[in-house]
Amino acid sequence: MWVYIILGLVAVLLIAIVGIYNRLAKQKVMVSEASADIETFQKQRYDMIPNLVEIVKGYAKHESETFQKVTEMRTKAMGATSFDEKAKLEDQLSGMVSKIFAVAENYPQLKADTNFLGLQTNLKDLEDNIQKSRRYYNGAVRDFNSMIVIFPTNIIAQVLGFKAEPFFEASDEEKKNVEIKF
Repeated sequence: MWVYIILGLVAVLLIAIVGIYNRLAKQKVMVSEASADIETFQKQRYDMIPNLVEIVKGYAKHESETFQKVTEMRTKAMGATSFDEKAKLEDQLSGMVSKIFAVAENYPQLKADTNFLGLQTNLKDLEDNIQKSRRYYNGAVRDFNSMIVIFPTNIIAQVLGFKAEPFFEASDEEKKNVEIKF
């Protein structure tokens, strides 16, 4: 009789462990999916930046230093290997793209160019999609990280090697208060 009780308890324990593992694995896949979405939008942005630079270059030849920096930043961001490095470089790249649009403000003919306007609209949409994807990613990471610290899931997660995932956080530049001067 005791053998059946022990076997029953072991079976229940194994079923619980499998269930916990499956929930952890599913959440980890959601984090990976969210990360892949961000990378897809970033790749689209990488592909658009050279076109934007070329269009603006035609109008603002003396801004070559800005264009060179944007191109270098794009290359660095594409080659980033760690999460932290990638996040930092992506923020810097977004800032550099904003500088190109600021340069364009000085050239009315450029602002009226349909190719430029189309790229500007597409890049704005991509930036919005990247931000939405980052929010989704952070939600998936929050759920996953919560699971690996709550008992009894934390025990299974630790034994099976699940580690906390990093969040996308606002850059130092984004954290600064906006100043309005009259």
